[in-house]
Amino acid sequence: MAELFDLVGIFVFALTGALMGVRKRLDVVGMAVLAEITALGGGIMRDLVLNVSPVAFQSLGYVLVPLAAATVVFFWHPHVTRVMPLILVLDAAGLGLFCAVGTAKAMEYGLSPLHATLLGVTTGVGGGMLRDVLAGEIPTLLYDRQLYAVPALIGSAAMAGMSWAGLNGWPVALGAAVLTFGLRIAAMRYNWRAPLARGVGE
Repeated sequence: MAELFDLVGIFVFALTGALMGVRKRLDVVGMAVLAEITALGGGIMRDLVLNVSPVAFQSLGYVLVPLAAATVVFFWHPHVTRVMPLILVLDAAGLGLFCAVGTAKAMEYGLSPLHATLLGVTTGVGGGMLRDVLAGEIPTLLYDRQLYAVPALIGSAAMAGMSWAGLNGWPVALGAAVLTFGLRIAAMRYNWRAPLARGVGE
């Protein structure tokens, strides 16, 4: 079940990467690259920091699912764009899941709660950051105008705190994921924004 949720999150993240490729007028290769890097980049960065073999290279599905998402966008991107609100909701769910799982894994490998929190955020937003860099955009992590990294940080911190207190398992991870998801959805619903430096206009 855990791997199924993982693959669903990977598929949704890959859709956003492939759609970025469409907006940038990239060919099918460029779309596939952005789909793969968006879906898998955060997890690969996490595993490299933990000095373990990346999960993405241990299962064929982790590579094929982003390619399937890129194929869907390649042929039907106008239809995918029309259901973008649903994709954003699923993206928020994927963000919450990836942050919780990434933080939990970091804690299992003996990292401090602070470092585990940072690695959880990396798991959730790292792929999108790499996508933005490759596409020539300001990474969301550096310009959090739609409260994407902030919910990831809060959810990851909650996961690290509960794990440090001895609370582990899927119910705990699910709670942290739901917290991230809820904050991200609220940010989209109420148009919450991270503040700019004092004196800097919108």
